[in-house]
Amino acid sequence: MKTRQPKTAGILAAAFLSLCAMTGQVSAADSALNDILSGNTLKVGTTGDWNPMTVKDPATNSYKGYDIDVMTELANDLGVDLEFVATDWKTLVNGIVGGNYHMTGSASISPARMKVAGFSESYISVEIYPFTLAEKSGDFDSWESINKKEVTVATTLGTTFEGYVRQWFPDATIKVVEAPARGFQEVIAGRADVFVTSNIEGATLAEKFPIAQVEGAEARAPSPIAMLLPQDDQVWINYVNNWVKLKTLNGFFDATAEKWGLK
Repeated sequence: MKTRQPKTAGILAAAFLSLCAMTGQVSAADSALNDILSGNTLKVGTTGDWNPMTVKDPATNSYKGYDIDVMTELANDLGVDLEFVATDWKTLVNGIVGGNYHMTGSASISPARMKVAGFSESYISVEIYPFTLAEKSGDFDSWESINKKEVTVATTLGTTFEGYVRQWFPDATIKVVEAPARGFQEVIAGRADVFVTSNIEGATLAEKFPIAQVEGAEARAPSPIAMLLPQDDQVWINYVNNWVKLKTLNGFFDATAEKWGLK
């Protein structure tokens, strides 16, 4: 998906890049910011399967969601076109490292990802809960009640949830599926008993499907959410970080979160 954005707003970004080059922070040719401005396109990796952050409509090949609004605003302020590059969770970080896109939409900040990629300032956070079918909600009353061999916990390969599931349920039966399949789909189909996800996605799924949060299981792993960026490109990281600060102060992130039911 590619959308056309006004070009005039990119003047400030160009000036920022020129200043960094003159001060010796980075060669203009080395920064993703230069590539974006000279190519007039911001390329963003997105999975399209994290409702309400990023949802892809296969019929129109278009995206909608909180992330999509954020990336559209960023492209507008840069004065460039916006192109979404389809990716999945297991290759999300590799796409940044390999230069397939300039940044990603929202992703949990984790030590594993920080080893090879940079992150923007965080602008929203999530907490993790276990979920099951509503009809099975009486079978579980805590995290410990899930950690049993006869319980199958489903998760998606390459997500932070996969790591949590392996850590939290060493005695349970772990079922890992690959995108575009998702762990919650295994529970809905009756092929698994439990999945874990963020409070953001869980609330959205509970509105559409007969699933329920496990009562008695307190929130775990509060995680800041941010955009993935090339680790060694401090010029681009600085630009995005300052953009996040500006948009936070003018209320953009609060308004967007409210629009998508995240507040």
